[in-house]
Amino acid sequence: MRRGLVHVLAWLLATGAAVTLSWWGVHTVMAGTAYAPPRALPVVGAGTPTTRATSATAPDAPSPHRPARSHPASPSASPSPTASVRRSPAPSSAPTPSATASGTVKAYDTDGGHAVFELGAADATLVSATPGAGWSMQVWKTATWIRVEFSRGTDRVSVFCTWHDGPPHVEIGTY
Repeated sequence: MRRGLVHVLAWLLATGAAVTLSWWGVHTVMAGTAYAPPRALPVVGAGTPTTRATSATAPDAPSPHRPARSHPASPSASPSPTASVRRSPAPSSAPTPSATASGTVKAYDTDGGHAVFELGAADATLVSATPGAGWSMQVWKTATWIRVEFSRGTDRVSVFCTWHDGPPHVEIGTY
């Protein structure tokens, strides 16, 4: 009986040591691995096929299953005076429009990420925003404008949609 108990105890110790060593090795290898964040799905009109394959939507993207989160407005949310600004549609921003019942959906690809807006006759809505690999993102919303800022180190790319003085228009600034 004692001999069987010693064998079971030896087997348990050897198995525990093997599992621990294996877990430690896998954990060490996986800790140094970087994964790219998922990209947002492109927004297309009903019945329009898409040719770009991407994965999940952005964390702040509105979903039919959950309401959009609103972000507080910041007094410093307007682009800095030293920023270089382009009016949309700009060739490098590559807007991709599609029509909806309430407006036109346009996507803007920038160096920092991807922002999609639904532009109505007198207002706009942020559909989704996804930062590029290595970039972070912040969103500000008010009653008359929406700003999506992508940042990486000291680089900033701002997608700024305003409609306070007429129909919505989008400006992309890098600074």
